[in-house]
Amino acid sequence: GEDARNTSSRRTSLSFHSTPSILVVMKLAKRGGLPCLCLDTSCANGTMDVHHAVPVRILRAEEWQHHLPPVVNTPDVQLEFQLDRPLRPVIERLKAISPIVYVDGSMAGELVLRIDSDAVSIRTFYDKLIPRTDEEESLQSRRDPARCTLKIDSKKLLASLQWQSSMARGSVSSYIICMIENEMMVVHVVLNPEDVGFFTYYIPVHFLSHDMMDF
Repeated sequence: GEDARNTSSRRTSLSFHSTPSILVVMKLAKRGGLPCLCLDTSCANGTMDVHHAVPVRILRAEEWQHHLPPVVNTPDVQLEFQLDRPLRPVIERLKAISPIVYVDGSMAGELVLRIDSDAVSIRTFYDKLIPRTDEEESLQSRRDPARCTLKIDSKKLLASLQWQSSMARGSVSSYIICMIENEMMVVHVVLNPEDVGFFTYYIPVHFLSHDMMDF
């Protein structure tokens, strides 16, 4: 399968206040004749100015189609997590034991991470998660909650969650796990403030027959 793919909202020029006293400006410009993504940070009181210029390659219009997010079906399960309940520490421990992680999700607001081998069987339970659905689907979901099981490469799953250790506290508004049976897991992360943007990971999964699913 492909490596976990990461797409994000993009703007050629962006200004926002990360704190009341710091201004960050991001723009596409040339430096030394090379196209660069430039980030200029300055304090309102003028005590600090930081400038970064990251060389980039500009895509031709005909290349855009090769870098678009994959088209996926409507998720079977969509669950919003609280920011104080990160998945990364658990996945990191499971990866050290098994190359494969099973993810069982339910629109009842439940998610289970599990590994099964000849030597060990481990399950980690998350409950009281927030199902994301429209009003009509919400009524159906309460009567008969949709369920989904995915078989995922633990290394790829961990790679899609590294932001939980590297990003500053308060820089993320929310994150949602979307599960599409035998197709994809999608991790959608909304930045804070929300008008700054978002990024999305698409993680391929292994095929599972129904008799191999836990639910």
